[in-house]
Amino acid sequence: MRRTEFPFLGFGVGLRRPHYGHVLESHPRMDWFEIVTENFMVRGGRPLEVLQRVREHYPIVMHGVSLSIGSTDPLNRAYLAQLKSLAERFQPAWISDHLCWTGVGGRNLHDLMPLPYTEESVARVVPRIREVQDFLGCRIVIENVSSYMAYRDSRLTEWEFLGAIADQADCAILLDVNNVFVNAHNHNFAAETYIDSIPPERVVQIHLAGHQDHGAYLLDTHDHPVREEVWRLYERAVCRFGPVSTLIEWDDKIPDFSWLQAAAEEARGRCGPLLPSGSDTE
Repeated sequence: MRRTEFPFLGFGVGLRRPHYGHVLESHPRMDWFEIVTENFMVRGGRPLEVLQRVREHYPIVMHGVSLSIGSTDPLNRAYLAQLKSLAERFQPAWISDHLCWTGVGGRNLHDLMPLPYTEESVARVVPRIREVQDFLGCRIVIENVSSYMAYRDSRLTEWEFLGAIADQADCAILLDVNNVFVNAHNHNFAAETYIDSIPPERVVQIHLAGHQDHGAYLLDTHDHPVREEVWRLYERAVCRFGPVSTLIEWDDKIPDFSWLQAAAEEARGRCGPLLPSGSDTE
């Protein structure tokens, strides 16, 4: 994989229902939008109409929550067919999902469950990613998830696990910097070590979001502004990886669109002189 296969999109936000009208009517200054794939896996209606109109003005990325790449269940072929059809219609810059499992035995938990960090998990997940990539005809991007439990059987660090899967499956990484910060607190490791250990050539996107502080643990809720500690970790990531397409996630208690715009501009400012010339796009 060459990182140049994935264009530098700049700084974007998630496309959320409360902002549909504003985006369609005002065409706000924004480099790109990320959609939750499953929200648009429908046969027709307003969601697809909105996405069609947004796509006429902005690049998009499709970000899924139901691939369940870490499950022991067979891959869901009906889901993959819908995913491919949506991608062929709207031509996203890339397709991403999470390094997790979301169900087993045909039951969907509607949550992003972590995997044990073992060689056996690597050996199971890698061929599943390769199968998905072969089916879609493109490399996919996998994201690290937040977690609140650990498996006794884990023998690898989270960053070793993520790096091994990306390397052996020859896929890309969506590095959620907030999740790194949350997990570092919850599992007592240095977030800086995680950032410094991820292979730069694999990272093609970064997520930034807010979380809730419950004292003994942090909860990844996407309903607060990005904390300063996460911004500093982002700056460290940019120094290591160079400019990476960056997205602000905000999924609950969604504020006015101007708040998201301001956060995207904050990310742009934190990248500063590392940005390539001509990257200030709309």
